Amino acid sequence: MINIFEVKETNEMIEKENLDVRTITMGISLLDCIDSDVDALCDKVYKKITDKARNLVKVGEEISHEFGIPIVNKRISVTPISLIGASACKSIDDYVKVAKTLDKAATDVGVNLLGGFSALVSKGMTPSEELLIRSIPKALKETGRVCSSVNVGSTKTGINMDAVRLMGEIIKETAELTKDNDSAGCMKLVVFCNAPDDNPFMAGAFHGVTEADCIINVGVSGPGVVKNALESVRGADFETLCETIKKTAFKVTRVGQLVAREASKALNVPFGIMDLSLAPTPAIGDSVADILCEIGLEHAGAPGTTAALALLNDQVKKGGVMASSYVGGLSGAFIPVSEDQGMINAVQAGALTLEKLEAMTCVCSVGLDMIAIPGDTKATTISGIIADEMAIGMVNQKTTAVRLIPAVGKKEGDVVEFGGLFGYAPVMPVNSFSCDAFVNRKGRIPAPIHSFKN
Repeated sequence: MINIFEVKETNEMIEKENLDVRTITMGISLLDCIDSDVDALCDKVYKKITDKARNLVKVGEEISHEFGIPIVNKRISVTPISLIGASACKSIDDYVKVAKTLDKAATDVGVNLLGGFSALVSKGMTPSEELLIRSIPKALKETGRVCSSVNVGSTKTGINMDAVRLMGEIIKETAELTKDNDSAGCMKLVVFCNAPDDNPFMAGAFHGVTEADCIINVGVSGPGVVKNALESVRGADFETLCETIKKTAFKVTRVGQLVAREASKALNVPFGIMDLSLAPTPAIGDSVADILCEIGLEHAGAPGTTAALALLNDQVKKGGVMASSYVGGLSGAFIPVSEDQGMINAVQAGALTLEKLEAMTCVCSVGLDMIAIPGDTKATTISGIIADEMAIGMVNQKTTAVRLIPAVGKKEGDVVEFGGLFGYAPVMPVNSFSCDAFVNRKGRIPAPIHSFKN
């Protein structure tokens, strides 16, 4: 039971410290929509999504009103479309037609974003999967709410370098096609290693084939709450620091658990997982970088940053798992540059570089996220950055991801404006030395020796 003291404490976290439930995401399986005719496929997909999710936004708003808890986003994730469209889609335009159907369904039910225009190609690509990947730039240009992800590596299978090379080209093409909007199409495109099947956060969400027909996943957030808690123990030892983060993460996750339970009951849909990530926003006081500064750094990126982030990530997970029996997704601390004012400040101060961010991804929840780079960055260089990040995930048995925005017409030091939750980002410099010969090798990087556990 939640007592009156916890209610008062939670109200203060909501009113003063930016506590929110970042998203309720409904996962919907489209496996029963498969058809050999693309129009019939689109009709089935539209009908299933609009049927299952017709009350999602309404229920989210009712829960928010009843409990006074801000629920920022209502979203949908679907089965990777490369699987659903394999029989029907014979051209790029066929896959774009499916993407437009997803976009219309998302618009009609009122959700913010829909994820799952995706392909899982960590070991190899079928013709259908390659076709979907090649359709991504056009699909993202011609839709507003559809998000795309491609899993190119895993600890068990290694890294598909053919897919890595292709994704460098796809990101460049997406940037070019959406250059009139600061290459914003790339905001909705993520490249993964070890992508989880139950991630509620965009742009990487999809509904894994191991999941039920329809589920509710909830993602909670609260960087401002953690920072405020740490201010009360400023200068204390590491044990006190860790205990404070754990207790705060527990409280934040309890709020999400309440919302998840109520949403599951109201929608008559099973509860899937609780993702207890610290996901920042551009709002002042809602920053993971500010937590790192409160721990004792002048700026994120200073010596000690990776250690501080590792501590934060671990304690968030330890506190959260005590508050929910079904923790999943990504869970931990996100470090997107454009969505975190403290990260933006660190880049502008010269404290945070792309290389330091890469080091930080060894211990955070995701990877190189929402980073603007010069528009003239070569596709092979982007592929090299992806390969580095995938290697970190593969060897360390963790999820890593890359969401880069090569802003066409922008150079180092310029600013790219995305607006809303996506914020803005200073264009960061990229190592200009060539990796062409490495990226252009064909095949895949084998899985590490410790993956062989059967």
